[in-house]
Amino acid sequence: MSTETDHDDARAALGELRDGMTVGIGGWGSRRKPMSLVRALLRDPVRDLMVVSYGGPDVGLLCAAGKIKRLVFGFVSLDSIPLEPWFRHVRQAGGLPDVWELDEGMLWWGLYAAACGLPFLPTRAGLGSDVVKANPWLRPVKSPYDDGEELLAMPALKLDLALCHAHVADRRGNGLIEGPDPYFDDLFLQAAARGVVSCEAIEDDLPERPGRVLPRLWVDAVVEAPGGAGF
Repeated sequence: MSTETDHDDARAALGELRDGMTVGIGGWGSRRKPMSLVRALLRDPVRDLMVVSYGGPDVGLLCAAGKIKRLVFGFVSLDSIPLEPWFRHVRQAGGLPDVWELDEGMLWWGLYAAACGLPFLPTRAGLGSDVVKANPWLRPVKSPYDDGEELLAMPALKLDLALCHAHVADRRGNGLIEGPDPYFDDLFLQAAARGVVSCEAIEDDLPERPGRVLPRLWVDAVVEAPGGAGF
């Protein structure tokens, strides 16, 4: 466990980067995105990334910088702006030919499968929709029980690196997401070989306030980055 206290050390917290690695980014749309860590990724020469995200400005900036080779997403939005502008521009210009545009629940299930160490999980999400047409690599799977139901097999989304932002962390690496919306940050971290969390403040002990705890078991480095979710 390493704890970074200088915002400029965000790049060091990312660890070894290589072209073609798979990076998962927590948060949701424009909310609680680890933008200080994303900017560190932008400054590095690494390219051809596979990015997994419920996307917002993180995906937009990485698209604009030409960092993404494959994008796996449920949406890319700034909330009040339905489509993130840079994502829209790059995709319409043909600069993002390899995309897995998934149902939001399918993306969740892929992260959960990876967190559980499973190759896939069956799901009904996406059935009867153009998700299957848009993603011909998806495979059907039949229930082995008497019901014989036809389902989709959502493959595990194994990550090399997960980036998340919490409200506060302690010096042992535990993070705390306050408020009612932890989204899927815990699954991003569990699905990754390396997890990095930025936070508004690092304290000696995690405060006893309501929220979702990100246990240090899933976290390899913490970066103190006040305003680190701003874009």
